[in-house]
Amino acid sequence: MTTPNELRLLPWSGPGDKPCYLSTDDPDGYMSRLADSIEASQLGTASELLEEVSEALDDKDTSLDEMRCLVNELTGALRDVFRIATSRGHLRATSDPRESAY
Repeated sequence: MTTPNELRLLPWSGPGDKPCYLSTDDPDGYMSRLADSIEASQLGTASELLEEVSEALDDKDTSLDEMRCLVNELTGALRDVFRIATSRGHLRATSDPRESAY
């Protein structure tokens, strides 16, 4: 098992929106691969939303309700991307002590 400072922040929340962590010494295990797959999906969704928002901003006929919906979806995607960045930054810092100095 990994030490507590090497826990992986998973790309989903637990009850009460609390963070979920994975402790494993197998980066190719089922849960690690599942987390990788979900992260890839979340990043893809964020990319698609960015494109959609850009188009909506360029379209003068986009309604306020449509923009609110897009902003709501983009907020969720940004939350997911932030969680992924936090997790990957933590994993990177714990995998090579020299990188934490940067």
